[in-house]
Amino acid sequence: MTDSYLLRPVTDDEFAVWARMIANTYGSDRSDEELARERAAIELDRTIAAFDGGMPVGGTAIYTRSLTVPGAGLPVAGVTWVGVAPTHRRRGILTSLTRRQLTDLHESGGESIAVLRPSEAAIYGRFGYGPATRGNRLRCEKRSMSFRPGTDFGGGGIQLLDRHTARPVIEKVYDRVREDSIAWPGRAERAWNSRLADEPRSRGATSLRYAVHRDPGGDATGYALYRINDTSDAAGNDTSAVQIVELAAATQHAYATLWRFLAGIDLVPWIEYEAAVDEPLPHLLTEPRAVRSTVVDRLWVRLVDVGRALAARRYSTPLDVVLDVQDDFCPWNTGRYRLQTEGDAVVCERTKAPADLRLTAAELGAAFLGGTTLASLAAAGLVREVRPGALARTTRAFRADREPFYPGGWAFPAY
Repeated sequence: MTDSYLLRPVTDDEFAVWARMIANTYGSDRSDEELARERAAIELDRTIAAFDGGMPVGGTAIYTRSLTVPGAGLPVAGVTWVGVAPTHRRRGILTSLTRRQLTDLHESGGESIAVLRPSEAAIYGRFGYGPATRGNRLRCEKRSMSFRPGTDFGGGGIQLLDRHTARPVIEKVYDRVREDSIAWPGRAERAWNSRLADEPRSRGATSLRYAVHRDPGGDATGYALYRINDTSDAAGNDTSAVQIVELAAATQHAYATLWRFLAGIDLVPWIEYEAAVDEPLPHLLTEPRAVRSTVVDRLWVRLVDVGRALAARRYSTPLDVVLDVQDDFCPWNTGRYRLQTEGDAVVCERTKAPADLRLTAAELGAAFLGGTTLASLAAAGLVREVRPGALARTTRAFRADREPFYPGGWAFPAY
């Protein structure tokens, strides 16, 4: 049925209609101001729309981005603007759009991995994406947030800055932290414009606040972006919260001091923040149960080119393993690969040697950032060990020191 739908990039004149169609699939609107900002961020030549006659009925797009991966920074295709009009569901349009997108990347020699943050997790496994990072939704009861005796806050302090003063400061801190933070994306000017957009209609709380930590010498070493909402439940209980949009700390002193500041904001009983799975905050508190958490999947990774992607990252231990990879959606990836690693020397090449592990490209995508383990996937029956000992060795080599954490919104957005 998809043969009757033309697939092509969106033109400048078509952008507003296409963007509003995509927004409508998520039950939201786009103001003229939002469309202007999003038009400035999007790359029209990396959009794909499905047309029924002259009307767009589906779409997807890519932001050209970089991402910190284990031991390296890697160009990635940030997939976003994915949607199909409710009038045209279940006709294979999304499958055709995704296949076209990945095929174009492969044939052009573009980015070796694609990443996205899905609104519905069940959709993308069939396209070869795997859940590579998790988010930890924290709800902190402030009255119980007492810091452990002896916590070293250093001699620095917090400044509240306006947006224009804060922006160049926090950009420098972000770039410093991102170098060693797996799954943090690079941000160009247009990405920061989108990240710091603060339209009243979309807040649901106060305007954005900018708290910057400076060490005793005056250097900025951390920041927190946050809002405060004013809410109560049906019984009249105060459910107001400090809503942390983003927190970055280059030092332990900055991290502890920022949290002490946020916990000390008056007249608000809760703090809400989507953090890393191994967030250090509970270890700073005398009552770790003050921090309640819910773990959810976040960034999903798709290896567009298995060989190039595996050769682009670094590994925790030396490794020599043959991976037998099956990829039904991107058949050019199917085959055996010998992955050899020793420090910064990494080689991944096609081979006819006997396999050590058998898995699909989706499992490699899930394990690529060093969070989801191959051992856990094997326990679920998704990775098969052919040579004894290969699973344990490969699992250790793929793992990172910290859980990867993507500091972004619900989709892979312009920021």
